[in-house]
Amino acid sequence: MRNETRGTVELTLAMVLSGTLGIFVVESGASPFDVVFFRCLFGAAALGAYVLVRGWFTGHGFTPGKLGLAALGGVFIVFNWVLLFEAYEASSISLATVVYHTQPFYVVLLGALLFRERLTAATSGWLVVAFAGLVLVSGVRPGDTGSLKGMGFALAAAVLYALSTVVTKRITGVRPHLVALVQVLVGIPLLLPFADFGTASRLGAGWAWLAGLGVIHTGVMYVLMYAAYQRLPTAKIAVLAFVYPAVAMIADWAVYGHHIGLVQALGVPLIVLAGLKVTLRARPRARAVVPGPRTAADGTEAASPAATRSA
Repeated sequence: MRNETRGTVELTLAMVLSGTLGIFVVESGASPFDVVFFRCLFGAAALGAYVLVRGWFTGHGFTPGKLGLAALGGVFIVFNWVLLFEAYEASSISLATVVYHTQPFYVVLLGALLFRERLTAATSGWLVVAFAGLVLVSGVRPGDTGSLKGMGFALAAAVLYALSTVVTKRITGVRPHLVALVQVLVGIPLLLPFADFGTASRLGAGWAWLAGLGVIHTGVMYVLMYAAYQRLPTAKIAVLAFVYPAVAMIADWAVYGHHIGLVQALGVPLIVLAGLKVTLRARPRARAVVPGPRTAADGTEAASPAATRSA
């Protein structure tokens, strides 16, 4: 129980940090491409230092095939961040975050489409419930192009995250910290052509927010999440994952005065409930670990990044 309590604290802290991510993005004053480029840069430094200290570069478990899958997942993850941050700008952190949390449904649909995984009647029903919640949450009125655009970006980001999840689930025998490190490293050359160093050089205090995104929201947050995954059952992980959108909505209201309307608020519990049901049905009893043997020196198993949903 003590181990599970520690995991609960770790994952709760990770989700709280994830909920503040939007504030760091907006306060940096940088464009979404610049934000993601420097998040990858600072995040790679933070994760690389952690992995080096733990000695995990030795016996890393990568093969050319696994490295290729990690890199492909990195492409999806990086552009997922770009689209999510575009959604923050076009609408609000609250709306973008709630819509973004339709990710598990796309994972299920992609599994059915790409790998012919069975789509049960119950899961299909929850997908319909989630869609109804999404319609309510959108709250889009005629002429409200900002919200509609933001919702589109958030949905596209969720699809890319789902693609990354499907790819990453195929990687076994490699610590998730190393997979995450490869993914952010991929983002550096990938986004280099889009980075505006002239504008970035004039950010001033914005650099502190960008460094925070890399060190706190990529380094510290991922370390907390992966440590928690090893200690918690999937059911608890699924529940605690919703701390992220709750904190994001509170932070958006407290800092920027943004809040969703009454009709939109009715859709939130529908998405949350449907997401919870789909997640638990996908893995009713398993702990959130990457399938396959682990080669870590301490003998522990590392968790899958797909076990929960954070930006």
